[in-house]
Amino acid sequence: MHYVVIAMSQTLHHPVTAPAADSGVPPLLRFLAEGQALVSRPFTAQAARRIAATHQGDGRAVMVIPGFMARDIFTLRLRKMLEIAGYSPHGWGLGMNRGATSDLLERLSDRLDRIATREGTPISIIGWSLGGLYARELAKLRPDLVDRVITLGSPFSGDPRANRAWKLYEFVNRHPVDRPPLEVELSRKPPMKTFALWSANDGIVAPACARGLPHETDSHVQVDCRHMDFVSSPAAIRAILDALKA
Repeated sequence: MHYVVIAMSQTLHHPVTAPAADSGVPPLLRFLAEGQALVSRPFTAQAARRIAATHQGDGRAVMVIPGFMARDIFTLRLRKMLEIAGYSPHGWGLGMNRGATSDLLERLSDRLDRIATREGTPISIIGWSLGGLYARELAKLRPDLVDRVITLGSPFSGDPRANRAWKLYEFVNRHPVDRPPLEVELSRKPPMKTFALWSANDGIVAPACARGLPHETDSHVQVDCRHMDFVSSPAAIRAILDALKA
């Protein structure tokens, strides 16, 4: 099962503002409801396919980064919908996303270089949950190759422990969620179009942390789905395709 995420250390300083009402750890019942995403629902796949078929992409390369404890197979439906919509999708190609390592951004940069050489187009990066944190940092590192960044329920803002997975993350990785083994500034916006997709129904990440503050993203888009559905639900597919065309 895919779990999300941690927020890494933030070194920028901004005026203190009152926390949003939805900035805390999601309620237990909402977290438990995430399990429904594991139930096969063929009609949702059909609806997502119909939505994708109505879009006319420009053939641009799109790299999709999975969330914590997930592999590329977890984003297979999303990548298939991107292909139907007229894009050239790629997985991240690094196996299971177990968490941040000191060489992570270097490995992602190498992957981005290979995709750019093969495709010859600007690359849009979509990151689900923890993968969205990687996407934002990679885009800051390689702005020459990145067209835009779309995050899906990714907690780049606020309290790094306002989620249901930080304890698991620390157990797996043996470092605190707010002290990863690489330098990052999560809340600083990448220098290109940035879209933050978030859901009030998210049972894993606090909605406010995935939504961000106005200076942290160019656009925040509310999606009617659960956290686990960001890479498969018709509502999320539509929002992602709209962000790719914006």
